Amino acid sequence: MCAAFAAGFLVFPTYPVYDSYYALLWGREILDGRLPEFDGFRVPTQHPLAIAAGTVLSLLGDVAERVWIALVLASLLWLVWGVYRLAAEATTTLVGVVAAVLVLTRFDLGFLAARGYVDVPYIALVVWAAVLEQRRPRRGAAVFALLGAAGLLRPEAWVLAALYWLRMAWSAPWRARVGDAVLAAAAPALWVLTDLVATGDPLFSLLHTSGSAEDLGRRRSLAELPAAVPAFLENILKRPVLLAAVAGVAVGVAMAPRRLLMPLVLLATGLGTFAAIAAAGLSVIERYLTVTAVALTVFAAVAVAGWTMLAPSRLRTAWMACAGVLAAAGAAYTAANLDLTRFEGELRFRGEAHAALEDVLRSGATAAALRCGPLTVPNHKLVPDARWILDLPAGAVQPRADPRTRPTDGPELFATSRLAVVRHAFTNRADPATIQVPATTHVRASTSPHYAVYVRPGC
Repeated sequence: MCAAFAAGFLVFPTYPVYDSYYALLWGREILDGRLPEFDGFRVPTQHPLAIAAGTVLSLLGDVAERVWIALVLASLLWLVWGVYRLAAEATTTLVGVVAAVLVLTRFDLGFLAARGYVDVPYIALVVWAAVLEQRRPRRGAAVFALLGAAGLLRPEAWVLAALYWLRMAWSAPWRARVGDAVLAAAAPALWVLTDLVATGDPLFSLLHTSGSAEDLGRRRSLAELPAAVPAFLENILKRPVLLAAVAGVAVGVAMAPRRLLMPLVLLATGLGTFAAIAAAGLSVIERYLTVTAVALTVFAAVAVAGWTMLAPSRLRTAWMACAGVLAAAGAAYTAANLDLTRFEGELRFRGEAHAALEDVLRSGATAAALRCGPLTVPNHKLVPDARWILDLPAGAVQPRADPRTRPTDGPELFATSRLAVVRHAFTNRADPATIQVPATTHVRASTSPHYAVYVRPGC
């Protein structure tokens, strides 16, 4: 698996997604002796651990973006290993192998890793916390440490840490309860402290995320969740695996609820925190259900290979035969519906688009025009990429979709290919079509397969 991932890393060079580029930019700002700029038009929510990683990686210069991808891909491998251990130690080796294969073949997870989303290391940390707790109940500090690290990537882990504190405190002396409470509260305290130091508002992330969710149309009411959750999970897992998981939950609860306690806890808390996100008015998007989806792969594996938990009998033989039919049907469904060319095309576009963006931004015409004013881009999507490539501060790259952006004499960047327009220009229905219309004072000065830069002559 490591060799395959290394080959994929080299064959399909990809680069960080929008949120992750900001972590690198904020790390660069810290290295420059400046406070990170968390405020701005559709700027993503900050994640303290990602900023810390971005600060260290920024020391590497331009290669930092590729090292970031390598670390997230390594996190995916760590996640697959963790799911195997979680399932195998709770049931049997074959169940663990099936669960690991199911996670590895959920291409949505692989695509998240290829684009450097922090969700992947977050899920890995949560799964390994469950593995350690499963191996030795009430383990304590090691589990709190993993949940604390996860809580510096996504606030849902704060709920997990609080629930774990309740578990630890049930029969512990008061001194241990206080010590564990400090460990459980460390992540939210560090998050609030980061907001306070950078912005002066300890609740900046919560308020900013709520506002961004409304602007981007990502809010869902609690009444919408019963329909949205199954649809999201089906998109991540695909229908055969989701149906097998539902059957596996029923079988697992009936047959070995104690052994499958940790996967059940991950499933329940994943659904619960997702509902809490919706109730708080924050962004409700598919990838926030990945912890739930990963837990369901364990139960799908129970449905397929749980017969190995039984002694030889007619029931075991019948289950094994049914599981074989189920696996064959799932493989046939996958073969009929899987489009690897689309997946390959998306990966190639990420690498080719980045190279094309560098070509137009590093051109002499763009460099000369930057002396006349800030670079403008269609909307928020290309702001961090352009800032990272050109090493520009906040404000030197402005999105034309922002109503506060005014026409300038600086260069204008436009998406020109179909994929670039879809991915980096018209990503929000509220944005006007004029974000892709050059100013009448500007002329085309630099082009590449996916982008073009317009400049004002003689500025």
